Amino acid sequence: MIVVDKENFEAEVHKSALPCVVDLWGPQCGPCLALMPAVTELAGRYAGRVKFCKLNVAENRRLVMGLRVMAVPTFLFYKGGEQVARLSGEDVSIEAIATETDKLL
Repeated sequence: MIVVDKENFEAEVHKSALPCVVDLWGPQCGPCLALMPAVTELAGRYAGRVKFCKLNVAENRRLVMGLRVMAVPTFLFYKGGEQVARLSGEDVSIEAIATETDKLL
């Protein structure tokens, strides 16, 4: 998984040739930390077809506000540089992430 921040978000997500899944997480977020191993495994299954990125909300507050993210965990799904889907809060599960990722292909 690629770590994104305000410096590389545009290049890694908006200008990516591959569809992207962005995992917005926080170091104090228990559900975020619990999901990480499964998301990393999912990223491996989609390697070469979908780019998986992670964004630490605590270190990138301005970027997170610009993305209109109010809660973590949140997953943003991009295709052609445009956000096409979002999962947040109680809607987030590894199954839901996989379903939305499949829609990117």
